[in-house]
Parts: sequence; C-alpha cells; structure tokens
Amino acid sequence: MARIIGIDLGTTNSCVAALEGDEPIVLPNAEGSRTTPSIVAFPETGDRLVGHQAKRQAIINPDRTLAGVKRLMGRKYRSEEISDLRKTLPYKLVENVNADCWVSVAGQTYSPQEIAALVLRKMKATAEDYFGEVITEAVITVPAYFDDAQRQATKDAGKIAGLNVRRIVNEPTAAALAYGAQRRQNGLLAVVDLGGGTFDVSILQIAGGTFDVLSTCGDNSLGGDDFDRAIMRRLLEFFEDQSGVEISDDRMALQRLREAAEAAKCELSTLSETNINLPFLAVDAEGPRHLSYHLTRSELNEICNDLVDRLEAPCKRALADAGIDPEDLDEVLAVGGMTRMPAVRNRIEGLFGRKLNKSLNPDEVVAVGAAVQSGILGGELRELTLQDVTPLSLGIRVEGNRMAQIIPRNAKLPARHDKMFTTTEDHQDVVSIAVLQGESKVASENRLLGTFNFSGLTPRPKGAPRIEVTFAIDVDGIVHVSAKDLETGASQSVMITDHGGLTDDEIRRAAERAAGAEIAER
Repeated sequence: MARIIGIDLGTTNSCVAALEGDEPIVLPNAEGSRTTPSIVAFPETGDRLVGHQAKRQAIINPDRTLAGVKRLMGRKYRSEEISDLRKTLPYKLVENVNADCWVSVAGQTYSPQEIAALVLRKMKATAEDYFGEVITEAVITVPAYFDDAQRQATKDAGKIAGLNVRRIVNEPTAAALAYGAQRRQNGLLAVVDLGGGTFDVSILQIAGGTFDVLSTCGDNSLGGDDFDRAIMRRLLEFFEDQSGVEISDDRMALQRLREAAEAAKCELSTLSETNINLPFLAVDAEGPRHLSYHLTRSELNEICNDLVDRLEAPCKRALADAGIDPEDLDEVLAVGGMTRMPAVRNRIEGLFGRKLNKSLNPDEVVAVGAAVQSGILGGELRELTLQDVTPLSLGIRVEGNRMAQIIPRNAKLPARHDKMFTTTEDHQDVVSIAVLQGESKVASENRLLGTFNFSGLTPRPKGAPRIEVTFAIDVDGIVHVSAKDLETGASQSVMITDHGGLTDDEIRRAAERAAGAEIAER
C-alpha cells in the first residue's frame, strides 16, 4: 500500500509528518528544520525558492517574495478581507477574470493555489528524501472554519503539487488526534488553534478510540499576521512622526518593519520588554533615518487588545453549540504559535477557567495529527476513528433575500439533507438555485458558493411545482447539490457553477508549470 503523509499547510510555517511503524514522526527538511516557512520567492535569476531560502532574501526582494498566501486561497479580490491585506502586503494582488484574488510577480500572474502547491511540493520532497521513495498520497489540514471554496482550493493545490489528497482534516481535529493517539485517554477536549492566519476552536469527545467533534467555530481573518500588522502600524506611525519621512509605499522598508514586528512579538512572549532597531530605514535630504523603538509587553497588549477580544465570541459559541459549560472540559489544548503569547494564553485560560495543556509542540501537533489520520486511512491505526462536523450552515437564496437553511452548522459528516421548494412566478420552466454558506438569515450576507439552473419544469401556476433540493457534504467538507422535480421525477446531476476557483485546465497547466520549474531545495 502506498505511503500516506500528513501535511500541515500553514499560513506562516508548514510541517510534514508520517507514520514510522505505528508512531507518527515529524520529518526534517533539507535544512534540518522540522518546520518550513510557507514562503515562495521568484528571484531575478529565474529560479524559485521555497522555505528558508525564500525567507532569507525577503528584505532585498519584497515584491517577488510571497508569504501568507494561504489567506488568499478561495477569496475574492474585492472582498473585505483582501482589501485589508492589500494595504500591507509587499507583493502585488490582482483580480483574476473570475474575480478571485491572484498574485502578480514580474508581470506573471499566479493563483494562490499554485503558490501553495510549491510549498506542498517542498513537503512532498522532504518526505521522499526521508523515506527514499516516491510519495503521491497525502492528508492535508485546513482551518476548521474554512468554507467550501477554501477547502476546494486546498485540494486543487494538492493536485498541482502532484498529490492525491486522500482527506482534508480540520486543524483542531488533527491536533486532537495527535493528543488522543499519544495519551490514549477518554475525555472532553477543547482545542484552541491560533496560527498565522486563522483562529479555530473545536470541542471533541474522545471515547474508546473514537474522536467525536461536537462543535467548531472560528475566525478566518484572525491570526498572527494580524498581530504583526498591528505592531507594524505602531512602528510606522512612530517613525513617520519622528522623521517626517513617508515610507508606506517603500516595499523594502515595509518588509523590514514586518520582520521586526514579528521578531518583537515572539521575544515578548518570554521577555517583558525589547528594543527594535532598524538602521537606515529611509533616506531623505538630511541623510539616513533610523528607527529605534522600545516596546514593552504591556504596550504590545494595548496594541493588540482588540485582536485578543475577538477570541471570545468563537470560544463561547463553540461551547454553546456543544451544549457544555467550561467546567465540563477535561483539557484545553493549545495549538498554533500564537498561543505562546501571554495575553492570548491568559484570555483563553480565563474563558475556559483552566490552564492550557501545552504538552505537544504547537507548531508540529497539527502535522502529527494529519499523520495519525493517514494511519487511520492506511489501516495502520484501525483502533481509531474520527467523526467530524461541518463548520458552517448551508442553504439557498429564496424570495425576499432570505437564506433557507438546509444543513445546519456542526452537522455530522458526511451529511445529506433535503428540503422542498417551489416556484415564485407563473409558468416557470427553470429555477435558478443560489447555494450559500454562512449563518446570516439575510442571503446576501453569506458566502455565495455557486449557482445552477434546474430546467425542464412543466409550466404551472406559481407554488404548484414541488422541487426537492438535496445538499450533501463529504468527509472533506466539500459540498454537492442536486435537485429533483417530484411531479415528473426528473432530476439533474448538478455541477455547481462556482463563482471562482480553478478549472480542470488551469489545474493541469499549473501542475505542468510547477513540475517543470527548478525549485531550490538545498
């Protein structure tokens, strides 16, 4: 049987793990590191750099160095999330013909999936070097609160990288699998995952080797990158006030600020204060201008307080959806590098009324859990089973700009629900069905996954036809929709016309381009 690897495709760093015997191990990359920066660079030499090499040259090559691309996957260029990112990213974002957000480097455009695929290829190569064999099968993790478009984008990135994605697993669920496989204890577990780009919280019941997800909630626009940008804005304001020099359009200066902000944030997890020194940040008529800033942990907490506040709502809703109180929990597991920040840790511990369990490495635990899932799929870990849920409700748009819910959030996967609908006008022979994902009762406030036209209806007075719409979600959280006219028995095999994403031809071309590229991995 082909070996299956587990990949944590992270916003900031990625990690690959696999089973050796029946034990999951994290695999070191060519540089000897157990995690790899999720960064891709396109130097003027024409090579493509991935990981540590890409990160090392980011300051001198900011507009050709792509970091944090995971946050762009499955997103529309004109969405609010992308609008906020455009203000601080050093590289150029562009609108693709399907309205998706793509990146542009030296006049060449790339989908976020293609960039993510280069990181996945690095993970694939790491595993191949370790085991000395070709790897084609993988389990890839995603934030629990990723919607359908983002999950499909992740699967497309896997295809471009030459991987058969056997399963998409939610990151908090993967962490719980790693924890449960190590401890082999029953109990009620909360997993709090704050990484570089997203925040998730899931509640799970572990009993006799069965991992039953009770609820999940999150914020796809909250992560370590947002904390870095908050610090960066403070530094930018200070420098411009002190020097009078405007550097908001200087990509190299912004990259230096970004790296300094991230380093200071990490230092203040263990120190009470730090100094940020950036010589020659800018030059004006009076000569070079330097930045020197003394940042304390208390000021950091003040800068990031609104971000820390955003942790509360998802935690409370996950508990409410699971129907439990904080005191019912046996453990609260910390996942993601941002859980090292004292203000984050203190807020989460206050919400759940207990200390965070930090027994597993927060940077590696998700990849380890993905490897455990690979063992479940491959048959090496037959005693473990996983029952996950869908993070967001699904429905269709109906009259009055309302969303008619068909599958509620936290439904067990795989799920299949149907609901009856009818026409709103006399003599309709076609119905346009808009598929939505989200929690608002107002249709336009939810994510439009796609539309399809169900045609061939017998023209009748409005309200007479009976149309059964069926939604199904597979174990990866991917949505499938069908419709049936109960009067005639006619049904349509429905392929949703996605308002974005990659076509099969685009995936094929991207895979060919990735395979033909020279990727420096030494």
